[in-house]
Amino acid sequence: MIKENLISLYENSFKNNWELKGLSDYSEKKTLYYKDLAREIARVHILLEEAQIKKGDKIALIGKNNIPWCTVYLATFTYGAVIVPILQDFHADSVQHIINHSESKLLFTGTQTWDSLDEDSIPSIRGSFSVNDLQYKCLYEQKGEKLSQITESLDQKMNEKYPNGYTFNDIKYAEVDNSEVVLINYTSGTTGFSKGVMLTANNLAGNITHASYLKLLFRGQDIVSFLPLAHAYGCAFEFLYSLTEGAHTTLLGKAPSPKILSEAFAEIKPHLIISVPLVIEKIYKKAILPKIERPAIKTALKIPIIKDQIYAKIKKGLMEALGGNFHEVIIGGAALNAEVEAFLHKIKFPFTVGYGMTECAPLISYDHNYDFIPTSCGKILDNIMEVRIDSSDPYSIVGEIQVRGENVMKGYYKNEEATKAAFTEDGWLKTGDLGTIDKNNRIFIRGRSKTMLLGPSGQNIFPEEIEARLNNMPFILESLVVERNSKLVALAHPDYETMDAAHIDQEMLPAIMEQNRQNLNKQLASYENITAIQIYPSEFEKTPKKSIKRYLYDN
Repeated sequence: MIKENLISLYENSFKNNWELKGLSDYSEKKTLYYKDLAREIARVHILLEEAQIKKGDKIALIGKNNIPWCTVYLATFTYGAVIVPILQDFHADSVQHIINHSESKLLFTGTQTWDSLDEDSIPSIRGSFSVNDLQYKCLYEQKGEKLSQITESLDQKMNEKYPNGYTFNDIKYAEVDNSEVVLINYTSGTTGFSKGVMLTANNLAGNITHASYLKLLFRGQDIVSFLPLAHAYGCAFEFLYSLTEGAHTTLLGKAPSPKILSEAFAEIKPHLIISVPLVIEKIYKKAILPKIERPAIKTALKIPIIKDQIYAKIKKGLMEALGGNFHEVIIGGAALNAEVEAFLHKIKFPFTVGYGMTECAPLISYDHNYDFIPTSCGKILDNIMEVRIDSSDPYSIVGEIQVRGENVMKGYYKNEEATKAAFTEDGWLKTGDLGTIDKNNRIFIRGRSKTMLLGPSGQNIFPEEIEARLNNMPFILESLVVERNSKLVALAHPDYETMDAAHIDQEMLPAIMEQNRQNLNKQLASYENITAIQIYPSEFEKTPKKSIKRYLYDN
């Protein structure tokens, strides 16, 4: 058990950093100091109390990265309830499934998202509140509830409870033991496939305190949050850790296009950058690769002295493009393109590649950039995590990576079968990834036994879930979703027998498949959209268990 209590970390941080900047909305040009954020958390505590929320109740949260979203997140677990963050990109059916499965009592969301939901399909929700701003307008209340009256009188209640104003001496949060579940993070949003990862206060404290041990940020420093906070990776380090360190997080609040990121980095000059591979790969392919492939540059790179000068200039330009003030870029969420990794290492760019998964809240391994070894994804976290490889020789023979320690989840919510399948009989979490380790327990991933893909902003994409929907479309017998040039493409084997019975000519297949694609995308989140359906003439090769041999179709 981590010795530092999660709730105490925030109590102490708000008191010790009272006069420092805490959270900013980049697009809204709005900033809350730690003292402001503490007061807003107190207001939400009153809302939850007036709504008769009990310790352990689930609170669903959907919305873009903004100050109200962060306030509700922090207020929920410091109150003693359980937060259930949901990616706003999820389809309405998926959102409703997660709300029902988690048994959430209240929903905090944006008005646009609420308008897309069917209130009759989420009967467990007693009410819904807006996170468009800090007024938390009541969007819906069940018959007999008086939730709208709570938000209308919130400021009055706050003044009555704290007549002399809210001070750091008033900070006293719920007693929540580190063993208790404080967060249920759903690995996917598609109905029937989602699993709610139960994360304890100890799991979050393990990530936060280890980040502090690594000295990733210092009091008063800046970080830009552009990954979705409903996702474990960005949430842990751009938000939860940052606010325990006394750092200042600026929430981008919009899609992280290269232009927007460049402007934000230039203005804020962050001290640490947390990224997914796609962002760095785009910069390399669009800004760096065209330059180094020019004939004159290619020739110059063959001359050692000039090569060093060119690499130094490229490194300087890349550093400046990212604000020029950071000590490290941490890349995680998926494997970094090998060519990009090799080049960044060659020019001595300060980056590192970490490894984690939602089930570990999320961190498993990490190396500082100056210790990073190319093709690795860091060393298992000292003192709090252990790793082993399920093979006869973990140093040379590839096997499944298995871990245990402080960061490992409690299990999947209301899914004993999936929980049992996730662990070995002696209690190690099966990551589903294949790899080796070295003598220092540095992890080298050689392949993924899981098929998860990564969306443009770090969202998890599960091909089987898209395939399950596609296979229900007209005249499709089976399908396979793969990644081609960073786009999702579906390989579809037609149901020729049904087509013949319906007297449909095969020349109609392209038009049918295009209509299927359009109908499918209407059911999916934007980052899951299929760009093309390619007709595959024969059935896919399968294992004796009739599972498709996916690796045969990866390229």
